[in-house]
Amino acid sequence: MNLNRRLLSLARRPIAWLALTVALGLLGGGLIVLQAALLASVLNAVFLQGAGLTAVHPILLALVAVLLLRAAAAWGCEVAAFHFAAQIKRTLRRRLLDHLLALGPVHLSGERTGEITNALTEGLEELETYFRRYLPQVVLTALVPLLVLIVVFPRDWISGLILLITAPVIPLFMNLIGSLADALTRTQWQQLNRMSAFLLDALQGLTALKILGRSREYVRRVEAVSDRFRRTTLQVLRIAFLSALVLEWAGTLSTAVVAVGIGLRLLYGHLTFSQAFLVLLLAPEFYQPFRLLGTRFHAGMGGVAAAERLFALLDLPVPHPRGDAVATEVPSRSSPSPHRVTGLRESLPPPRMHLVLEQVTYTYPEARTPALEDLSLVIAENQITALVGPSGAGKSTVAALLLRFIVPQAGRILVDGRPLADYPPQMWRRWVAWVPQRPYLFNATVEENLRLARPDVSWDEMVEAARLARADAFIRALPQGYKTPLGEQGVRLSEGQAQRLALARALLKNAPLLILDEPTASLDPEQEAAVQAALERLLAHRTVLVIAHRLNTVVRAHRIVVLHHGRVVQEGTHGALLAQEGLYRRLVGAYRPAPQETAR
Repeated sequence: MNLNRRLLSLARRPIAWLALTVALGLLGGGLIVLQAALLASVLNAVFLQGAGLTAVHPILLALVAVLLLRAAAAWGCEVAAFHFAAQIKRTLRRRLLDHLLALGPVHLSGERTGEITNALTEGLEELETYFRRYLPQVVLTALVPLLVLIVVFPRDWISGLILLITAPVIPLFMNLIGSLADALTRTQWQQLNRMSAFLLDALQGLTALKILGRSREYVRRVEAVSDRFRRTTLQVLRIAFLSALVLEWAGTLSTAVVAVGIGLRLLYGHLTFSQAFLVLLLAPEFYQPFRLLGTRFHAGMGGVAAAERLFALLDLPVPHPRGDAVATEVPSRSSPSPHRVTGLRESLPPPRMHLVLEQVTYTYPEARTPALEDLSLVIAENQITALVGPSGAGKSTVAALLLRFIVPQAGRILVDGRPLADYPPQMWRRWVAWVPQRPYLFNATVEENLRLARPDVSWDEMVEAARLARADAFIRALPQGYKTPLGEQGVRLSEGQAQRLALARALLKNAPLLILDEPTASLDPEQEAAVQAALERLLAHRTVLVIAHRLNTVVRAHRIVVLHHGRVVQEGTHGALLAQEGLYRRLVGAYRPAPQETAR
């Protein structure tokens, strides 16, 4: 389906608002014709027939009523167009957000956050202009001039013929100029996307730039990017002003041709004054929809350029389990067969978190080798399983599979004997708590970031979770305590403080499955010991998967699984693996500091 068809498909659901917009616009066109007829009648009666105010009083009242109705129709047309565009924008924004959530962070790793943000904000606003201004005007440009021709032809067929012949000239000029403007508009939109991504990256890395002394260099790069976008924008405006000039010139020249013809025929008595004046009044109104279409054509092209990026996001394939769709509800354990029923129950209890990965294979797009290859792994219920291995061994891929960010390309994952695909992602993630190595904190207060885990949690429970995660003290030291805004990505906090907030969130969620990506990596030894004590409570009676980087985390695990090149090469307890020759022993040896470093 091409882009124009996809844009028109968005207009099908709120088609009633579009129909109302066109109907009110057409009513406004009819009222323009009626207004011209009444005005011609008044002038003909007063100047040629010598009628007084009393004689034309009813016509003047009708003229005032037509003007008021025309204003009401124009207002109603604007309101209907606004609702038409707003409903499409809401629907598309909801589709985009749902699609981005379904894709997950793994499938969006190749996208730049600034570009996505720009598409969801500026892109949708540009698209609103397309549906609010341009699309209704396309329909009105086809209907209103036709209405004028129906009135003009019976009164002066020569003027009607001139209007009919000159009408295609304006769209022709618009198309010739628009082909050039279209390429520039697309270039402008691409540069805006790149600039948005570049500026966001620069702002997020501003601290590192200052530390490395590279901030002035980035200032010059920001100036260069902004200047490039400025020049492209001026080129688009130059084309827009040129097209407006050409369209106005074509419309004015065509109106002048009609006026000269009417004047000559009126001079030789082939037309009455009333007929001539009515046609003369309607000639500019005949070209007015074409002028408006030319003006809104550039806004429409901006919307089309934005739509390309929006639809590109929607076209990113969402990972689905092989062979079947995700179920809408999980069957009860007592059910003899894994049939699926509809109607999700919020009170459905979580299953036993005994996870089995059977010959799981996954290869990232554009990767030459699989991240996981025929991986078989058991994550026992109520035990701590640690994944260790060199970088690129597949540890993070296992976590992404269990978080439902990706699905296996081969093999399967079982939860208490049932396929993980049987559980809807939204339900499954309510039973999983994830503490990444670099947790994301939103530009909201400390309290709001903590309540993401459980919005209905009480104040005392929230404070207790923060205290157990050793976060309460530094939170209370912030300017507004728990009401302090953290800034984008928790810019007010250190990495260690951000990790403790993430641990507090995990405590609040109280999920039966916990995935930890080395939650104490950014803490000093004293804080690490305190947080490890808090983790003892958090890990009790839960199934835990730890992506381990530090030895003290590995020692606490009930079972250690060593990965290498996407396969399990060793597994067992710390003592048993340490007694064997193999990768685990080498990793532990590399972790331990050299004797001279210990002496220091």
